Amino acid sequence: MNTPTLNRKGFTLVEIMIVVAIVALLASIAVPNFLRARKRSQAARILEDLRALDNATDQYAIENSKTTGAPVLFSDLQAYIKTGTVLYNTGADLYGDSYGPFTVDKIVGVPSAAFAVLSDVAPVTYWSPYWWGPGS
Repeated sequence: MNTPTLNRKGFTLVEIMIVVAIVALLASIAVPNFLRARKRSQAARILEDLRALDNATDQYAIENSKTTGAPVLFSDLQAYIKTGTVLYNTGADLYGDSYGPFTVDKIVGVPSAAFAVLSDVAPVTYWSPYWWGPGS
């Protein structure tokens, strides 16, 4: 008579299905949070670009004796932006939209397309004072 071995190795199908279900549940919780954190970091990057451009415009105006309302080209501002950065190289946001036009003593605004994409993680109050509303 053959006696069954009690030393079986491996997992049953039910055990594997439970593990897969747990992994799927954890993924369904983690992925949306990851995507939200990614969008939030993109919003922070755009906000920092806006601050850098505002500071660069002020420095350019002071050093070149520009008065209120004088137009400024992005090429004029590049000397006041850290070299080698994406902002320095492109003058555009993450989505390829230009930050300009630039004017002395006028705060540069967040591009409308970037606001539309990021508005669920960065409301109007997040962008203050760089958001003026639609069509800005």
